[in-house]
Amino acid sequence: MTHRVVFLDRESLRAELRPLRCTGDYREYASTGPNELVARLEGATVAITNKVPLRAYDLARLPGLKMIAVAATGYDCVDVAHCRAHQIAVANIRNYAVHTVPEHAFGLILALRRNVLAYRADVEAGAWQRATQFCHFPHPITDLAGSTLGIVGHGTLGRGMARIGAGFGMRAVFADHRARTATDLEFQPLAELVADADVLSLHCPLNASTRHLIGERELRSMKRTAILINTARGGLVDEAALVRALDEQWIAGAGFDVLTSEPPSQGNPLLELRRANFILTPHVAWASTEAMQSLADQLADNIDLWAAGTPRNLVT
Repeated sequence: MTHRVVFLDRESLRAELRPLRCTGDYREYASTGPNELVARLEGATVAITNKVPLRAYDLARLPGLKMIAVAATGYDCVDVAHCRAHQIAVANIRNYAVHTVPEHAFGLILALRRNVLAYRADVEAGAWQRATQFCHFPHPITDLAGSTLGIVGHGTLGRGMARIGAGFGMRAVFADHRARTATDLEFQPLAELVADADVLSLHCPLNASTRHLIGERELRSMKRTAILINTARGGLVDEAALVRALDEQWIAGAGFDVLTSEPPSQGNPLLELRRANFILTPHVAWASTEAMQSLADQLADNIDLWAAGTPRNLVT
């Protein structure tokens, strides 16, 4: 059996997608708006989406849809409950960003702990040139060695963070939770971890139980010298509370690669921050050349294996 496959947001994946073995009709669109969704998927059996939302009210109008291939690990853009109730398979991508996301997160960590942005700004403003000695060091610089790396999420990315942290001499501690099965890692209850960590890095999915996982209470309980890193999902952190935490110096800094709404609209409080102890990158932690090609290869395999009756990476 051949399938009609529609990629709704091909622009989001800058890698070669090999021809699908199961395809009789393949169509792709750079991006897809809400009003275009149903028309573009009419007659399709397989939909590919990275971030285009597929909600129940649209899926109900697409009785021929049999499979959704998510071109990402996170699948919060898909109404999984509806898909489960209507036998629509949903597959996601796994373990493709094992290097790129932890490396990006540590780039943010190093820049913040060593005050790279502040020192670059000083050089650009001529402060070093006016110094009376060989160096200019008004901003604090702190080593990673000997510090505690708190990690929320002990999957592939969280473990990747721990491995890099070990190379810097950091002690990695993971947030405990009821569903955890790992026995080879050190765990603490989230409240204790938030209070103890010198660096707190988020690597967990966004769902009803993790939305605003880090809010005012958690930010107030962090060390004043601690930094918060989020390369997972924007909704994990109360963004208004984070602005206040930075303004009132509850924490020393934050590095984010994600926002609650993407692409962000004007009015998001984090877009307005212009300070050396906050770094915002545009959701690119996952996007190394190597990682994107790995994602594309796995995406094609997920679809062909499902069509062949041997599905993998199913979330429904």
